[in-house]
Amino acid sequence: MITTADLPNYFLADLPRETELTEQMVREACDSLRRNRTQFLATRPTKSMIRVIANLAESWLDDAFPFRRALLVEGPARTGFSTQTLKAGLDPFFAQLTEKNLSDFLAQELGDAERLEGLMATPAELRRDRASFARGPELLVHVTGGQLPNPPLTSMVFGLLIRSAQFVKAASQTSFIPRLFAHSLYRLEPKLGACLEIAEWKGGNAALEKELFSQADCVTATGSNETLTAIRAQTPGRVRFVGYGHRVSFAYIASEMLSGFSSHKVTFSAARDITAWDQNGCLSPHVVYVENAGKIGPMQFAESLARELETLEEQQPRGALSPEEEAAIVSRRSFYEVRAAYSGTTKIWSSENSTAWTVVYEEDPRFQVSCGNRFVYVKPVAALRQVLEGADEFRRSISTVGLAAPEDRAEKIANELARWGVTRICPLGQMQNPPLFWRHDGRPALGDLVTWADWEVS
Repeated sequence: MITTADLPNYFLADLPRETELTEQMVREACDSLRRNRTQFLATRPTKSMIRVIANLAESWLDDAFPFRRALLVEGPARTGFSTQTLKAGLDPFFAQLTEKNLSDFLAQELGDAERLEGLMATPAELRRDRASFARGPELLVHVTGGQLPNPPLTSMVFGLLIRSAQFVKAASQTSFIPRLFAHSLYRLEPKLGACLEIAEWKGGNAALEKELFSQADCVTATGSNETLTAIRAQTPGRVRFVGYGHRVSFAYIASEMLSGFSSHKVTFSAARDITAWDQNGCLSPHVVYVENAGKIGPMQFAESLARELETLEEQQPRGALSPEEEAAIVSRRSFYEVRAAYSGTTKIWSSENSTAWTVVYEEDPRFQVSCGNRFVYVKPVAALRQVLEGADEFRRSISTVGLAAPEDRAEKIANELARWGVTRICPLGQMQNPPLFWRHDGRPALGDLVTWADWEVS
């Protein structure tokens, strides 16, 4: 079995931890990436690129694949997620990367999967004597934040599709999975692997970041709004900047869904969204809003949700927390335990002898940001209007709504949410599994990265 200690020094992140990176090392890495892109990547046919990515993804779903085995053995200690959580989060991601999905994705984003190879025209463009070509940036820099692996892996896949050399700058202690993925590509296709660089350093190293951003043609960044502001300020005006800031999400359950067998399915789906990636990331629900006209009331739902989280903790245990994270949960639990003792409108359920999960039922409909790590609010409402009024303060920060509603109401609810500003509405249970075709924060996934060339045919 491969271990990270066995990996060759292909990337800056492979160097011994005590190695001090310098501006010259960053500059030389960027120069190599540009040369390798010109030689190995820029003219690679689209179908060939799609096939490589699909084959690599299929390997990552194989339990015998050495890089997957290394991830599952070392991952819990390196990422803070349990083996079961890593499997549950990464397997759906890799399962989506099929040849058909990748081809359809390019068609969605660019009009045609072949648009990256040269000037071509769709039927509508032919009627107007036009043709277009989409070109990816020569050097694409990704600044990643947090331990969730899917966002940086998605960025790397997109960069490969648009034929960009890529420099992935990971936050401190977060390069483990991107590094394994890059090595797996290097083993499958060494020439393509040579068009990637993975490095890790603590954010705020002005010298290294100034050098890196000056070399880039496009910079993507994920992190807090403050982090994005700082990175944007460091990025030269000629360099395109694409930032994904902090977002929050919630779930909405229509009253009709809380009766008979469907109630158990809905409860399990909500618990799965809370458990996924230990409720970290922008797509995890902080609040589950429940309509209060169902056969099963919101408080009874909250109690059932607590039992489901207890069961899932046995099957998919939450990862270890820092002392600060533990203290935040204990402090917030204590607040609601006191409130529940004196108020009939508040109730709390929590794991015994641990901070593994917490459910707080509260009748105040205002949206609240939880402390994460499987700490969730359940709030009763009469209708969606009450939710939108209670969440208005966070209107520009809402990413995803997980929806459980009957077919005859789902479209109307989705339309209301979309008009209000939600950029993704998905079935409850799928909040942390966005499809490949998802437009992150309501923006085109590749449209923000590529540059278009139009030919107006005489």
